[in-house]
Amino acid sequence: MDLHRDSLPTGPIIVGFSGHGFRVRIGEQAMLAPGGLLISPVSALDWKDIPSIEALQIGALDDLLAGAPTSEFLLLGTGARLAQPPRSFVRAVEARGMGVEVMDSRAAARAWGVLRAEERPIIGALMPL
Repeated sequence: MDLHRDSLPTGPIIVGFSGHGFRVRIGEQAMLAPGGLLISPVSALDWKDIPSIEALQIGALDDLLAGAPTSEFLLLGTGARLAQPPRSFVRAVEARGMGVEVMDSRAAARAWGVLRAEERPIIGALMPL
């Protein structure tokens, strides 16, 4: 039996944590998002001006949604602990034809790699750790 390493997913991959933020690899380039992270299959952005989870509104994701391809769901990392976003935020995301998967940001970072390895069309918004 021959064993072969699976090919790496295309686009940005979260490779670790740094302080409160995330380390991301895009091809041969590395980037650091020192706070939060907005990530899609084609781009990764440092998420600035992050509201608290209780105050989260769809407008906080404008930079992500503007350049993202059609997505199956939003992977929402809520920081160091799992917290539920406002119902109005979830309804606004669902109105765009996407589901919302909520988890703490460390779990969301790990899930990103697994789901992208499956070539799932997702986007992510990860709050600082």
